[in-house]
Amino acid sequence: MKPTKLLSDRAPYSAIIDRPHWQAPNGARMLVWIIVNVEHWSIERAMPRTVLSPPMGQPLLPDLPNWAWHEYGMRVGFWRFFEALGQRGIRPTLAINGIVCKSYPRIARAAHEAGWEFMGHGYLQGPMHKVDDQAQAIAQTIDAIGSITGSAPLGWESPGLTETDDTLDALSEAGIRYVADWVLDDQPVWLDAKPRPVLSVPYTVEINDIPMMVLQAHSAEEFYRRGQAQLDRLWLDSAKQTRVMSVSIHPYIMGVPHRIAQLERLLDAVIAKPEVHICTGAEIATCFEAQIASP
Repeated sequence: MKPTKLLSDRAPYSAIIDRPHWQAPNGARMLVWIIVNVEHWSIERAMPRTVLSPPMGQPLLPDLPNWAWHEYGMRVGFWRFFEALGQRGIRPTLAINGIVCKSYPRIARAAHEAGWEFMGHGYLQGPMHKVDDQAQAIAQTIDAIGSITGSAPLGWESPGLTETDDTLDALSEAGIRYVADWVLDDQPVWLDAKPRPVLSVPYTVEINDIPMMVLQAHSAEEFYRRGQAQLDRLWLDSAKQTRVMSVSIHPYIMGVPHRIAQLERLLDAVIAKPEVHICTGAEIATCFEAQIASP
């Protein structure tokens, strides 16, 4: 009996030392992209994650404190990001739930007017495994983003980086060219999908404020310290092979008053590093696919 093909088979093993070289744009040796994640959390549902445990250990709905924890990010934290990035001339990639275009149009419009790239982040904030019709949810997300930007997004980051065996094919069919779910490399990697291969652009669970601040409970300084170490090593590695660094942030985590300065320190360190080009996920994907064709 022929074994069932695994989701992992879509990314055949490839040693980075064996690959053809590709050239970063603008004479850079290394690329960095900043991903700002904005999500819609519905107060009538269980929260995607929590900061405060429920009284007596019994989950309660509506979960006001944890909903409000996230809501602070949309009301206040996002605008700290907007100012910090804008002052430095950085165009990030906005990973956005499709519904945010309707529930928080002020945020979506501001990001578009500032020239940010929009990347699909599911229609609702929940795992792809729980979506009844993935093709429909993907189409809803693309349409919602198009209502703000006037065009379809090129990239996709699934909520929680979740995919089922069918997700990549559904994304490919919808015209998505790159995904950020596969945190397995320092370079873009082609993934098997139908009708067309999809490019994996390096994302991160390391320089990411959810694991670092919420799950590992580090101080804000760790975000800068680890980000600086990541930047320095990838810069050295890039002397041999172009590398990609990603920084993933959420308004309700790094956008709070006691953490934002550490994000700003890291942004300044990236800007100061020679031969480093800050770009969007779409720019990385476009640059790579123009040089390294899909198999």
